[in-house]
Amino acid sequence: QVQLVESGGGLVQVGGSLRLSCAASGRTFSSYVMGWFRQAPGKEREFVAAIRWSGGITYYADSVKGRFTISRDNAMNTVYLQMNSLKPEDTAVYYCAADPRIYNMNYIRLANQYDYWGQGTQVTVSS
Repeated sequence: QVQLVESGGGLVQVGGSLRLSCAASGRTFSSYVMGWFRQAPGKEREFVAAIRWSGGITYYADSVKGRFTISRDNAMNTVYLQMNSLKPEDTAVYYCAADPRIYNMNYIRLANQYDYWGQGTQVTVSS
């Protein structure tokens, strides 16, 4: 059973930084794609970033490119999202997601392609 547990959310001022963590367990994740999505009140869940566990290829939404960095720690089975230069529009619940069968990069940004999800962690950026 795959389990994903997010942590690291909180309240931060505009321009500040946060690092989210996603601890993964229950499988060997070497073939997985790990993603971060976010959902603000009244909005659809949107893609933020993703990483292929094997090889470490990364993908980003245009809205976060240059500000956010996704990475993984093989020994800790953990994926991170370093968020810098935070803006009020980054306020959302952030979800970690995982799937072993996303081979086409065009599908990496689609939430419905991911089978496993964490419970989410709230990020609030205040102005």
